[in-house]
Amino acid sequence: MYTVKELARLTGLTPRTLRYYDAIGLLCPRRGRENDYRLYGDGEVDRLQQILLYRDMGLPLEEIRSLLDAPGFDREAALREHLQRLRERRREVDALIRTVQITLNDLEGGTTMMDEKKFEGMKRQIIAENEAAYGKELREKYGDEAVEEHTARLSGMSQQEWEQTQADEEGYKSALRRAVRTGDPAGKEAREAVRLHAAWLAHYWPAGAVTAQAHVGMAEMYVQDERFTDYYEAVAPGAAGFLAEAVRAYYKA
Repeated sequence: MYTVKELARLTGLTPRTLRYYDAIGLLCPRRGRENDYRLYGDGEVDRLQQILLYRDMGLPLEEIRSLLDAPGFDREAALREHLQRLRERRREVDALIRTVQITLNDLEGGTTMMDEKKFEGMKRQIIAENEAAYGKELREKYGDEAVEEHTARLSGMSQQEWEQTQADEEGYKSALRRAVRTGDPAGKEAREAVRLHAAWLAHYWPAGAVTAQAHVGMAEMYVQDERFTDYYEAVAPGAAGFLAEAVRAYYKA
């Protein structure tokens, strides 16, 4: 059993933080029989570990409490998910460390940093960020093999291929902005935007994978998942929903 001060020393938290967790019902200690001291046993320590893991993931305390108190909460599954996130973060950080180290060596005159090395570090960072942000959903929808193929295609891109991909991304975005202004998801401008969007996706997907069914399914995710929605809403207000309609109309024509 730990007192507030003892648990604070063990975890690096302040006693004030532990008392606050008690006040909001997030981590409620037991009360001593002979006094009114707050005491924390194995169960409370395990719960605090989970709280800190979720807090590290950026979840609000209220959401953490609801999650931990849910009847179907699976602590082992939650830990495995967090471990996966940590591994993804480590890969991203390792890539950034290598890039920064190479840059420092260049500045100090130790080596000449080639654009290719900068580019490789950037690709590793993008791959790690994509996996952390969208990996779970894409694997559930398209399977591990498709996601691994996507990662392999991105990893194997040359700098020239990457620059072409970026140019194609800007091209479909410009077309989509023009199409949104027309308000017609089945119109000529919308069809051109969909065509360019499919061409952009083809840079990342396996050869022949951008089928009508796959493209429609991906477009539906743009309105179902707020992370995708935010990306397209940054192109133009209403662009996510418009593009989903335009893709459906494109393949029905």
